[in-house]
Amino acid sequence: MTQRVIVCGGAGYVGSHAARALAGAGYLPVVVDSLSGGHADAVRWGPLEQLDIRKTAALADVMLAHAPVAVLHFAASIEVGIGEREPLAFYDNNVAGTISVLAAMKQAGVGRLVFSSTCAVYGAAAPPLTEEMPHRPGSVYGRTKSMVETIIADTARVQGLKAACLRYFNAAGAAPDGLTGERHDPETHLIPLALAAAAGRGQGLNVFGTDYDTPDGTALRDYVHVCDLADAHVAAVRWLEDAEAGAHAFNLGTGEPLSVLQVMAAVQRATGLAVPHTLGPRRPGDVPVLTADTSKARTVLGFAPRLSDIDTIVRTAWAFHRRQWGL
Repeated sequence: MTQRVIVCGGAGYVGSHAARALAGAGYLPVVVDSLSGGHADAVRWGPLEQLDIRKTAALADVMLAHAPVAVLHFAASIEVGIGEREPLAFYDNNVAGTISVLAAMKQAGVGRLVFSSTCAVYGAAAPPLTEEMPHRPGSVYGRTKSMVETIIADTARVQGLKAACLRYFNAAGAAPDGLTGERHDPETHLIPLALAAAAGRGQGLNVFGTDYDTPDGTALRDYVHVCDLADAHVAAVRWLEDAEAGAHAFNLGTGEPLSVLQVMAAVQRATGLAVPHTLGPRRPGDVPVLTADTSKARTVLGFAPRLSDIDTIVRTAWAFHRRQWGL
């Protein structure tokens, strides 16, 4: 019988790519998603259970019905600005939602969890960032993820749960066949915004900060292809089978940060179009450089990004958005 994996938030950006990777690895992904931010047409590789993860009893029933070997948890609010304006909604969805997932897992006897975390837990720490660094999140979004990691660790200590907390850096790109990609509303990520600007859709790109202590004055970020992230989730599911109980953290990035201007240049190479933009002041809370030390993920999970060079990231994202926009 095919092993099943529950994918909470599997109709969203990273979750849908992870579901596809699970199917390719021989699992049946069972997506649980309220579709408040996800897309039903992104659920292609297994059944969809339309459900808010905060409905603990119903979620436990889904888990009991499907008897999964693991749960992948992506269902969270991610837009940093909204979190600052509406913190209660963020804590309710991200923290209370995860408590519900953990309670349902306990009721259903599911012992493996892969949690979608973030480099935002580190705050403004000096790079390269390692998993042993203290958490100093500078946003509501980062604080919710840090709190959830603590909750998972405490649950693992008491219940014997095996958990992998995967701290993404900047997820980017799309499936090479163009079927799945990034569709946030509102969209706040640099690459889709730069592609939209190049395509003449909406306003030009705003570049926030040109006076950082970086080679070209713009902020440096560590971009990792979404399909490489998806593969890491499959690796984590497999690794957890024989791992010790506890919450194990892994950074997922490349360790090679790129500036805003370098990303814009990659967009121009991929599209053949200039990126209309406006240079502006720094945004509060932004840090000059975010880059990962990924040695633990490479050693333990065998994490070896295949698609995370910037030209591949942008080329796959462009193919997806052209299809979405009818270009």
